Amino acid sequence: MQLPARYDHVGSFLRPQYLLEARDKKAKGEIGAEALREVEDKAIAEIVKFQQDVGLKSITDGEFRRTYFHIDFLEQLGGVKTDIPVTVKKADGTEELAPPVIRVVDKVRHAKDIQRADFEYLKGQVAAGCTPKVTIPSPTMLHFRGGRAGISKTAYPELDPAFYDDVAKAYGDELRSLYDAGCRYVQMDDTNLAYLCDEKMREAARQRGDDPNELPHRYAGFINKVVAQKPEGMLLAMHLCRGNFKSTHAAAGNYEPVAEALLAEMNLDAFFLEYDDDRSGDFRPLRFLPKGKTVVLGLVTTKFGEMESKDDLKRRIDEAAKYAPLEQLALSPQCGFSSTVHGNNIAVEAQRQKLRLVIETAQEVWGN
Repeated sequence: MQLPARYDHVGSFLRPQYLLEARDKKAKGEIGAEALREVEDKAIAEIVKFQQDVGLKSITDGEFRRTYFHIDFLEQLGGVKTDIPVTVKKADGTEELAPPVIRVVDKVRHAKDIQRADFEYLKGQVAAGCTPKVTIPSPTMLHFRGGRAGISKTAYPELDPAFYDDVAKAYGDELRSLYDAGCRYVQMDDTNLAYLCDEKMREAARQRGDDPNELPHRYAGFINKVVAQKPEGMLLAMHLCRGNFKSTHAAAGNYEPVAEALLAEMNLDAFFLEYDDDRSGDFRPLRFLPKGKTVVLGLVTTKFGEMESKDDLKRRIDEAAKYAPLEQLALSPQCGFSSTVHGNNIAVEAQRQKLRLVIETAQEVWGN
């Protein structure tokens, strides 16, 4: 077991109102970047204390410096251009986030350290005995959103191997930068493999000229190029997200179409899988989990405040253990509480209660 504990979390937390107000002032030009960062520093110090007080062992900055979990990182890579996602109002009155446009317009490169300064501040706030964790978007997002059409043919007449090698090198440079700053735990957030479980998304991939049966295996090779650059001693995990904007979801479907490529082929240390409701299907895909890797079961929803019961969680863990050894499983919430700055429709106190439920259940199942 390489994770800091049998219980973990995906990373993002509800932003305090004073942070949202400061971000709004920055957007209006009423305060500068330095003033906003001071407010972020204060909020991060508070959310670190919150995580430690509740009993977590892996500690993030709550993604408090980000508007969107993916764009804020990807747009800082050289050769990448992004557009702000559009919020769409549906007929039933709910809102969803239209996928952002991410374009590769030049050779992808690591133009600067992206997370290092943020990590160094986080590390300075984290108490001994806890592990600071950095969350970054998966490199597959640079391909899946637009497919071949979203990647410059001038920069990359052929995608394989130049595009995948350049992106892996850029990610490797970022991982080495973080490692040199003391980071030993990085989690990549990937929507695309989860989307490839959904028939609507699979059809959209076909329309872009990709084969949804081949893509998971191609992405496994892509991720492994990144893993090959990982500094020795760094834990590298992946969270599969099915959409988490304002308590909504974007994709559904059993993990079966991607399970073998994900669990058996990717050389990652741990996989955070959403299993909070029927959208995710059964646990049979866990049969592909090889020795030496961990699946973190996201059984507790972050979308709604209603509390799960410990007995139900234990029953589901037992069910999962029919397909993967119990000693290779762990427990977490299904996603973050605020994948975008907007946050899920859940109360701050419910955040605490959900995390305590995860920790207490894990301790009762696996011991301390």
